[in-house]
Amino acid sequence: MAAHRKPRQRPLGGHTVRTAATLALAGAATAAAFEGTGHADPQLTPAQVKDRVDKLYQEAEVATDKYDGAREKADAAQRRMKTLQDQAARKQEKLNSARDALGSVAAAQYRDGAVDPAWQLALSSDPDRYLEGAALAERVGDRQAAAVSQVRERMREIERLRGAARVELRCLRSRQAELKQRKKTITGKLDEARRLLARLTPRQRTEVTGSAGTPAGHVSRAASGAREILDPTGSAPASNGRAAAALSYAYAKLGSPYVWGATGPNAFDCSGLVQAAYRSAGISLPRTTYAQINAGRRVSRSELQPGDLVFFYSGISHVGLYVGNGQMIHAPNPSAPVRLAPIDQMPFAGATRVA
Repeated sequence: MAAHRKPRQRPLGGHTVRTAATLALAGAATAAAFEGTGHADPQLTPAQVKDRVDKLYQEAEVATDKYDGAREKADAAQRRMKTLQDQAARKQEKLNSARDALGSVAAAQYRDGAVDPAWQLALSSDPDRYLEGAALAERVGDRQAAAVSQVRERMREIERLRGAARVELRCLRSRQAELKQRKKTITGKLDEARRLLARLTPRQRTEVTGSAGTPAGHVSRAASGAREILDPTGSAPASNGRAAAALSYAYAKLGSPYVWGATGPNAFDCSGLVQAAYRSAGISLPRTTYAQINAGRRVSRSELQPGDLVFFYSGISHVGLYVGNGQMIHAPNPSAPVRLAPIDQMPFAGATRVA
């Protein structure tokens, strides 16, 4: 009988009650989160938004620099692959001509009623087998042996070129996959920065981004086409003609939009602006900031002259063009156009003189 008794109900103890209450509260919190996820985000102050946006832009710039480097390597791989393919195509034409010549000899022998077995192999669907015959050169005359040797060498060269092209193709596909990932990283950070800025009032956005406009005096000075570019106080000329030409180009681009990966003529990222400015002066610079810093002679901050490249952050992820008086022209980020700014607004990392 004892086996059929109902188990006695135990009263809820303190620990059990606390556990149940905790689970109930957790469920309620979860339900509230699903009902209004947008309200769970903390309300950031404009100063906090600025810090976060600046950080996102700096991280995006690092990713952009890596994107630019990967794109440069992808473009180089594509050029190498095309060169190899063109070489293989030209050699294939020569190989076809050489095979046609061998076929003509075989046809002549056939008309004479004496077709050598070696020529039968040469005209077969498997010329490789023909060429691999060790006794071939001994069974034809000296002239034919030289022609066959030439065909064999051309076939080997074509295969080598095609093999190298396949390697470059794999390299290109790897770089393209890297570009896709870099682009995803950049756009993700820029989208987050835009969402943060969208929460602010127009006035707060202006205060956070500092994009109140470009001084008209600098634009008009650029438009005048002056060869000698002075700093904002009019006291220090550019170090030489090429530096002056680069500065003139940069002044003319004040107000141009920042677009990641852009090198002009209407939009720029930071290294793209510097590259385009010196390209206009006849000097070719690398694409990325971490390569540009090694493109000239390093100079200290106290030695800076107008036209020098100035670099920022420990990873060398931002660059501007020094104009004198502690100022530079640079392409800051997507929230601000190409503009003048003090060089002490970011962590200074070094400077290079390229002209």
